Amino acid sequence: MAYKVADPIPMFVSPGPKPNGLQAADDGLWYIDQGNNNVYKLDWQTGETLFEAPTETVHSSGITLDDEGNVWIASTYSCDIFVVDRETGATIDKFPSPGAGINATREHFDESMGRAAQPTGDHGLEWKDGHIYIASPPSQFVHVLDASTWKEVHRFKAPGYRVHGIAFAEEEGHMWVSDTSFGIVCRQRIEDGRCYDVFRVPHPLQVHGMTIKDNRLWYADDRGPIGWLSVSMEPDF
Repeated sequence: MAYKVADPIPMFVSPGPKPNGLQAADDGLWYIDQGNNNVYKLDWQTGETLFEAPTETVHSSGITLDDEGNVWIASTYSCDIFVVDRETGATIDKFPSPGAGINATREHFDESMGRAAQPTGDHGLEWKDGHIYIASPPSQFVHVLDASTWKEVHRFKAPGYRVHGIAFAEEEGHMWVSDTSFGIVCRQRIEDGRCYDVFRVPHPLQVHGMTIKDNRLWYADDRGPIGWLSVSMEPDF
């Protein structure tokens, strides 16, 4: 059976040390940096920094924008989801990460090994119609919460054990989901998690941050490169 492999097209290197979350917007490419916890807005073509501000998040991994223009950030090591001002980076509010816990690959750690596992939080974020979609490596689910009540209204299983970036697909009711452990990006139906398309990304690329613009998936590798994935968006297997 044939399978697809994406061709990464690097566009520029991030201004911060460790890019980890991406969000497409008309005014630029927003990203959160896990190394310095700063939020950035970049020019789509040149990577020029159009905006930068510090945040109170910790080891951050995901970013999205709500209907009012506020920036939502997954603060992974504090196990929170922050809402910050897009003009200053100042905290407006924060909520507990719905999928916080111990990653599966660290469940066997204990104090006798000198490396007890610590709870960690969520990664990729998306926003639609008052709901926030949250990709969680510890739970291995994409959680859907009503942002006005912070109550979970739905969840679906992610394809692997290290889910990272997410982005709404052109197909209604579908979402692209990346997993850095499997090295894949999968198109899943949000209703039940059923997979309708998948492609591999070549080693050593890791799709940590992911967003979509004009039906083209953009990636952020946490070692610095930001670019897009050249791959057919139609299943061919």
